[in-house]
Amino acid sequence: QVNPQYEGTFVFPNDFPALQPDAPEPGDSDHPLFQAAAARGVCKVMCFHPWSDLTLPLMSLAEIRAVIDAWAKLAAELGACNPWVQIFENKGAMMGCSNPHPHCQVWASSFLPNEARLEDRTQRQHLSQRGVPMLLEYAEQEAQRKERLVVENADWLVVVPYWATWPYQTLLLPRRHVCRLQDLREGERDSLASIMQRLLIKYDNLFEVSFPYSMGWHGAPTGPYLEQDCGHWQLHAHSPPPLLRSATVRKFMVGYEMLAQAQRDLTPEQ
Repeated sequence: QVNPQYEGTFVFPNDFPALQPDAPEPGDSDHPLFQAAAARGVCKVMCFHPWSDLTLPLMSLAEIRAVIDAWAKLAAELGACNPWVQIFENKGAMMGCSNPHPHCQVWASSFLPNEARLEDRTQRQHLSQRGVPMLLEYAEQEAQRKERLVVENADWLVVVPYWATWPYQTLLLPRRHVCRLQDLREGERDSLASIMQRLLIKYDNLFEVSFPYSMGWHGAPTGPYLEQDCGHWQLHAHSPPPLLRSATVRKFMVGYEMLAQAQRDLTPEQ
């Protein structure tokens, strides 16, 4: 197959999807400890740019803005009938990226994944206890304290979260209460392109390499949840990069981290 000529983003179905819309129902279980359910959905790939060597921090603000618009469009289209739309980028061979052409993936699922369920529960609890969305209050606190602030502008801020476990882990937060990517205003999309470019350039400059990372967006659930009150949710993006002290020394989550609890080599402030 030959790709069509494209000048901006290019979205296409994943050739090896982890989720398919017609996944069969598993058979009945003969024991309560052996339960299975069908995981259905759609997996898409989005190239950021026709140039195969142009990563996000090397793209212009207009080109990054086009990526953001494409993300929002996919989130709205796939979220019309799917409860969860996960947009994520694995950058670099260290993060298992098999195709060097800069791209991201979008998986829309018929269920809420574990991390989404946890975030839904904790944000709902916080709103009921304190009357304000958790990550909105958190962003205000970090903006005031400026202890873990990486970059900021009028609409967004990037912090190393107080609970960070990976070195150089960041959390990207809007200053306004926003539930989903598709809810962003025009100006907020422009300022998001700017702050993403600044953050990713900082990553690349840190060890003077094309910095590997995984990055992903979390917003309010969609599909049937669109008719529910999801005001406890606040849109945000996670970036947990693997590099530790140099371009070649990586942080591994092994042993105690896998079996007990993540521990830090550095404090978030360091």
